Amino acid sequence: MSKEKVLVEVSARHAHLSDADLETLFGAGYKLTVKKELSQPGQFACEEKVTIRGSRGEMKLSVLGPTRKATQIELSLTDARTVGVSAMVRESGDIAGTNGITVIGPCGEIEIKEGVIAAKRHIHMTPKDAEYYGVENGQIVDVKVETDGRTLTFGDTVIRVSDSYSLAMHIDTDEANAAGISGTAQGEIIL
Repeated sequence: MSKEKVLVEVSARHAHLSDADLETLFGAGYKLTVKKELSQPGQFACEEKVTIRGSRGEMKLSVLGPTRKATQIELSLTDARTVGVSAMVRESGDIAGTNGITVIGPCGEIEIKEGVIAAKRHIHMTPKDAEYYGVENGQIVDVKVETDGRTLTFGDTVIRVSDSYSLAMHIDTDEANAAGISGTAQGEIIL
């Protein structure tokens, strides 16, 4: 079964910071500066950047806001290998038992004990969207993305349902490169 297509967005490497870690990295009382609003309501790219340091090197990351309960570093598997850290494929927020890394800001640095993930590909939906597509929160679907010479069906795509979401699928840069996606694309949900 398939319905009309959904927007597929590429999510590049980035950091989510806790309030305490934001202050350690950027200074007491520091507040994130909105650079641009993202497709998910209330989410935004920040002017701020941090550097992560693994066993093989360093990499600069954009910070996304607002702050979260726990600091989380989202990398593609290629990014993780480049800096020398192992990133487990997990849903955002599911960081228990993952690897840590050094995070460096202009005013300090921290060593997070866990929080490095490669985000599991997912589709954000409202309850109304989920009803329309005939899916439910946590369900795993396939999504076919047709591109010139690199058409690909992404399996293991988790449905995430919340009133606070806007309909969009998120994949990382490795996945986008595999399908020849630059920017955004359209995907067909296959049940």
